[in-house]
This record gives sequence, structure tokens and C-alpha cells, in this order.
Amino acid sequence: MVSVLQNVAIDCANAYELARFWSAVTGRPLDPEDRPGSRETAVLLAEGPVLYFNQVPEPKTVKNRLHLCLRPETSRDREVERLLGLGAQLVADRRNPDGTGWAVLADPEGNEFCVLRSASDRAAADAGETDAGVAGP
Repeated sequence: MVSVLQNVAIDCANAYELARFWSAVTGRPLDPEDRPGSRETAVLLAEGPVLYFNQVPEPKTVKNRLHLCLRPETSRDREVERLLGLGAQLVADRRNPDGTGWAVLADPEGNEFCVLRSASDRAAADAGETDAGVAGP
């Protein structure tokens, strides 16, 4: 017998507004029962657990020990620009000239998350390594 991961809970100051941000990030809808001012709000992902936002009185004070890692459908760089336009902030740029690495961003309430390479980014890097006579991973 095992347990099933039902949701990823994110404590926040404004559950509805932060859920709206993550709904835009993922392209997935909010729970239809959620309304502005809801203290608990959810983003319904296509597969896997729900993103659950729980409004709490205390502010975020330290770096998250657990964070989300996103793999974009488009290029990593284009996705980083899109997320910055939605209100995210760049925390650390770990992207490397060879295409490896990731970008660390924070949502509007300061919760860190990473944007990884997309499948097309990986394929382009692998093709470049193969073309240069170096075997890709």
C-alpha cells in the first residue's frame, strides 16, 4: 500500500491572486469554485497533483526548501521572458553558454522556482555536441 501525492501546498499572503499567477504560468484553470478573497485556492493541472494555495498570516522569510521546476514547451529563454512579463522576478541566472543550466525565478510573493531547458533546447545542444565530434548525453 502506498500514498498518492494529492497536491503541492504553497503558503501565501493572497491565495487567489497567487493562484491566478500560477494559472497563467501553467495555462491551467483555477478551481471553478474559487473566487477573489478565497483563503484556499487551487490550480487544476492536467496531470499529477493540484497546486494548492493556502492563505496564511505570516510572510515568507527564507529560501524555499522545496520548489517547483518547470520544463517549458518553448525555449527556456523565451519562457523566462514570458514569466518575467507575468510578474516573476529573476533570482539567479544559472544558464551556461553551452545551453545547460537553469534560471531561478520567484513568483510575486517570493517563492522560488526554476525554469529548466526545454526538449528543443536539449536537442539543439545535443546536435551541437554531435556536430563538433563530441557525443551527446
